[in-house]
Amino acid sequence: MLKPLRWLLRAGSGLLLALLLGLLASAGAARWAVPPPAPVRWAPDSARVTAAAGPEYAASALWQRLWGGGYRALWTAPVAAPVLRLGPAAPGGLRPLRAGGNFQTRTLHLRSDDGRAFVLRSVNKDAAGTLGTGWLRGLLGPLMRDQTRAGHPYGAYVAARLAGAAGVLHTNPRLMYLPAQAALGPYQARFGPGLYLLEERPVGDARQAVTLGASPEIVGSDALLRSLGPRPPSVGTARAYLRARLLDLWLGDWSRRGDQWRWALLPGPDGPEFHPIPRDRDQAFYQFDDGLYPRLVAACVPKYQSFGPRLGAGQVAALAYTARLLDQRLLAQLPLPAYLAEADSLQRRLTDAQIDAALACGPPEIIPQNRLLLREPLRARRAQLRQVAGWFFRAVKG
Repeated sequence: MLKPLRWLLRAGSGLLLALLLGLLASAGAARWAVPPPAPVRWAPDSARVTAAAGPEYAASALWQRLWGGGYRALWTAPVAAPVLRLGPAAPGGLRPLRAGGNFQTRTLHLRSDDGRAFVLRSVNKDAAGTLGTGWLRGLLGPLMRDQTRAGHPYGAYVAARLAGAAGVLHTNPRLMYLPAQAALGPYQARFGPGLYLLEERPVGDARQAVTLGASPEIVGSDALLRSLGPRPPSVGTARAYLRARLLDLWLGDWSRRGDQWRWALLPGPDGPEFHPIPRDRDQAFYQFDDGLYPRLVAACVPKYQSFGPRLGAGQVAALAYTARLLDQRLLAQLPLPAYLAEADSLQRRLTDAQIDAALACGPPEIIPQNRLLLREPLRARRAQLRQVAGWFFRAVKG
């Protein structure tokens, strides 16, 4: 239960005291003079609704100075989304199979009438699940949940479009509103009404899915590593993974552990290759360091790098940390010129037009804010990609 506080114990008594005082002062508090959230509005035909992804993240100016602003304006913005109906009578005949997810995201696995696999992922998160149960969750749970505001609620749309431009395989998320319905069966309590991302699940035979490489076989990271055994990966596999990792760094996505990848088996010039499919872009464009207490936390937990126009060697190493084991296993044989060549390729592919097209993806209501928040940082970070590739090379070798 004390694991989440280990970084506090390493931070020194002064910082520990300041943080604990802030936590005690804030725990259980309202966000101070915040207007009530807008209600969910149904279209006359009940086929669409207008709702906010996280109305609870509205906060006063004082609260934001203490605990950060991040993407609160996007979380609380009402957006229109089609209603998702499940069951054999609904379009596509999607049926729930099983629940999944991690401590923060709820996922529901679905299967369509034609046998295709899909996954439904909650847009809203709850990091309080990492605290377990008991007094610690009661004290810190509301604040942990509040820090969901650091993630971009619709960043997966932008990331998918940019992955396609970069030549990286990807899923295709669609925003849906899941209402209460009998077809959810035993999952009704866990999957309450709200906004979700519906996307194809990269698993098994995906020959019908072009953006998954039209691969006859998609496997997880454990299966990939078993297939490789002690041998190094093919050059094609390593270069495809390197391209995907440089894209991660450009997007500021630090959450890339082994389970966040699937691998498409594809033919290559020297035999079969495994091409990566990044999943769950929840932490792309992460914005965490714009409040007093989050800034102190970020100083102690380096992986919480905030998305901005500039990167440094230390930031690249911190962003790469979560995937370090995969990086060392799959990239160890590649020389520095390969890193620089992939960076050059990305700079050519990720044009201003491609960036603008990606920022036009997602709910129309948030597109102007997306452009304001992300366009210039993406352009500035693109100009750094060769330098970033060199720092990443040293981080992998380090």
